[in-house]
Amino acid sequence: MTEKKNMLIPAHHAAAVTLNGKIYVFGGFVGRPGTKVWQPIPNAMLYDPETDSWKELAPMPTPRGSAQAVVVGGKIYVIGGAHANIPGKPMTEPLWVGVPQIVVGTVEEYDPATNTWRSRAPMPTGRNHFLAAVVDGKIYAINGRLGTSFVTMSDVTDLVEEYDPATDAWTYKGRSPTRRGDVAGDVYNGKIYVTGGEYEEPRGKVTFWAFEAYDPKTNSWQVLPHMQIARHGFVAGFVDNEFHVAGGAFQSDGEPGIFSQMATHEIFPVAK
Repeated sequence: MTEKKNMLIPAHHAAAVTLNGKIYVFGGFVGRPGTKVWQPIPNAMLYDPETDSWKELAPMPTPRGSAQAVVVGGKIYVIGGAHANIPGKPMTEPLWVGVPQIVVGTVEEYDPATNTWRSRAPMPTGRNHFLAAVVDGKIYAINGRLGTSFVTMSDVTDLVEEYDPATDAWTYKGRSPTRRGDVAGDVYNGKIYVTGGEYEEPRGKVTFWAFEAYDPKTNSWQVLPHMQIARHGFVAGFVDNEFHVAGGAFQSDGEPGIFSQMATHEIFPVAK
């Protein structure tokens, strides 16, 4: 592994996407020395692999973390996330226990050609820790956390919503087979593949191994063979027709005395 230039800001739970061979990173949370708080930030950054350099871009109008970023028609859409629930002052307070926060459906469109932002129609169901994916020029929001950005205090959803950038309108598309948050997935041959995730409630902590595929053309779901290890906080994506999952943790939000992080790597081949 080769070490590259560090990000301009040490943020976590940022939204990232690639476009024209460059990596765009938006928002996220930053800590404060000696604390566990999550401070939402509006920063937007661009990384150029050819020059191994970072560049600060025009900041997002709305600072937030745990959002999703996707590309449609050369524009980048940053969707959802969470920030402080103080009207007009989303950055005033960092997020932590006892701090009012709000999960948003905010949609902001970034134009790389002009380095400018504009607001678009908000997602009907505000959420964070969800999956956003693009098929045939439309954006799909699947699963996610509701209420707060923290699994210990949030509910989760199975809702599927579709956004059409051409009409700036959202449409309800139904529900996924599994209600969960902190999922990961990717698109292959016009279908969206979703797996993993977590949920907590008074009865216990849950991580998921369910693996499902959504076909926007038929608005239908297919339940596939599940992962070998349930996990959350992991990476997932296609290389050719193979769906890869790696890393994460097998226990929701950890467990005292148990090291649940892992480096396991699984592959599921999808028929071409």
